[in-house]
Amino acid sequence: MKIIDTHAHYDDEQFDVDRDLLIKTMLDTDVKAIINIGCSIKRSEESVKLANSYDNMFAAVGIHPDDVYDLPENYIDILRALAQDKKVVAIGEIGLDYHYEGYDRDKQIKAFKEQLALADELELPVIIHSRDATEDTLTVLREVKPKKAVMHCFSGSAETAREILDMGLYISFTGVLTFKNAKKAVAACEAIPLDRLFLETDCPYMAPTPHRGERCISSMTKYTAAKLAEIKGITVDEAIAACNENAVRFFGLELA
Repeated sequence: MKIIDTHAHYDDEQFDVDRDLLIKTMLDTDVKAIINIGCSIKRSEESVKLANSYDNMFAAVGIHPDDVYDLPENYIDILRALAQDKKVVAIGEIGLDYHYEGYDRDKQIKAFKEQLALADELELPVIIHSRDATEDTLTVLREVKPKKAVMHCFSGSAETAREILDMGLYISFTGVLTFKNAKKAVAACEAIPLDRLFLETDCPYMAPTPHRGERCISSMTKYTAAKLAEIKGITVDEAIAACNENAVRFFGLELA
């Protein structure tokens, strides 16, 4: 069964050598649809261009927390204009990232809230990035209460997952779910209802076992699907079908 990859970065330079052939081949064979995710103004623009180059490829536009520091004052207007494109299905990825030294907490929170407000204005779903910032991320979400949002690349605890679910959010897993040391992610997946889950790659990063450390591509989502099926005690096709249905409904995907 063909899989929907709900979070990819094919504008990344790692795909410069074979991007077009790779995307066409996957969409013709084992990948049903791809959502390419923006991280900056430039990469959001590239994401929209990519989405318009292929059937069943879509885009999200947004500013990653690591890219909020040199934004033009009118960046929300730029994102608003990009989001008018019919292939744009979400605002993202946006959120908080305190992993690297020198981050500006206040700037990140400000940009996060401004983009959440834009998503609400445009009635678009939100794709949330949170790294080493769980407490502040949950605080912002409790305050702003986005109407439709997904926590992407989830690797947190079952307790955090339950709180996210209680706020009405969805949760998405990458290849991290297949890692031997991913006990927290597995426990969280066990606690999440099947109708609130997505599959993603976050490619070119987060390649699942047995391809860990390699350049990740959307076709590899099948390994994450197999692990999810094992955790849930269902067939791989059942896992893929459920996650695909969730993605189509959540993002409003109009598939060719």
